Amino acid sequence: MRPAADIGRAAPRRILHVFSTFKVGGPQVRFAALAAGLGRDFEHVVIAMDGQYAARDHLVPDAPVAFADAPEASGLLGRLSAYRREIARRAPTLLVTYNWGAIEWSLANIGSGTPHVHIADGFGPEEAERQLPRRVWFRRIALQGSRVIAPSLKLRDLAVKTWSVAPDRVLYVPNGIAPCDDFSTQLQDLLPDLAAGRPRIVWAGAMRGEKNLPRLIRAFAPLRDEATLVLIGDGPEREAVEREIGVQGLAPHVRLVGQRQDVRDLVMQCDLMAVSSDTEQMPLAVLEAMDAGLPVASTDVGDVRSMVAPENRAFVIDADDAKLTAAMRELVADKALRARLGEANRRRARTEYSLEGMCGSYRAIFTECQTR
Repeated sequence: MRPAADIGRAAPRRILHVFSTFKVGGPQVRFAALAAGLGRDFEHVVIAMDGQYAARDHLVPDAPVAFADAPEASGLLGRLSAYRREIARRAPTLLVTYNWGAIEWSLANIGSGTPHVHIADGFGPEEAERQLPRRVWFRRIALQGSRVIAPSLKLRDLAVKTWSVAPDRVLYVPNGIAPCDDFSTQLQDLLPDLAAGRPRIVWAGAMRGEKNLPRLIRAFAPLRDEATLVLIGDGPEREAVEREIGVQGLAPHVRLVGQRQDVRDLVMQCDLMAVSSDTEQMPLAVLEAMDAGLPVASTDVGDVRSMVAPENRAFVIDADDAKLTAAMRELVADKALRARLGEANRRRARTEYSLEGMCGSYRAIFTECQTR
């Protein structure tokens, strides 16, 4: 017998989510927040094309999320047939795909009758400078009739102008986070040899090529006697990062803490965030730094300039080692400036980029797509 509380409640909507990977990254952390925020009105099945599911640790206990393996097939036509059969077998009320790595599912879904939403968060290093023509044409075909969610204004415009998605089908939904004022993990306990009194520059994310961490290491090198650099995260570029630290002779001044579940705890105990990426759109790490009251020194990528408070925008600079050094140096040298910019960033994060607002937007979109 159904519990009394469930009597009269509509059956949960079943969403099939397809990621290229479910390793820890911005889209995966956002999904974990959405799965909690959307509650029991939705059930989720997650497929990671590479079979990696490390980000499941970010889910709240008892989240209505299950995991499944991607069907195996070879050749484009074979894969499309396999994906179409999987969609039919699972009979979701909505298919949600994420970024280029899941785009073939969008094509496989055409004509199936299953509503589809594609979430575009950004690009790998191969598309950092320009869109690849073959991929542009593939997106144009695969996304016709789909809804596209873009967390950045630049991505929204790209979807309309380059991918030829109808403007009324491209939805701008900025990322949001819950405010956080307290932390549990003590950074000094984790890194007991941190130099006392030196400002801490923090970077957080997945160590991938488009993040261009060697640029950050080179830009930090002139500040070795003025600050400490704390790197939070892991990924395929870790060896390249460690190699650049060695080349620059920075081992005593850089701390790599690896992948953590308590990233926000550590960020809150640092003094400024640095971003050195070649491509971003709306990085969650920047939002977390803003909420923590940190100023941000960043390359001018994606929506970072419009995300940060107006007072901070002078520190969003061209992708140049010397300019990044100069931006970090000014913030390292001036504690009062850091405090002023950090407080402005915190106010902006909490008024413009709330978790409640993001969850409300996704709830409305997912509900509307499944009731058409």
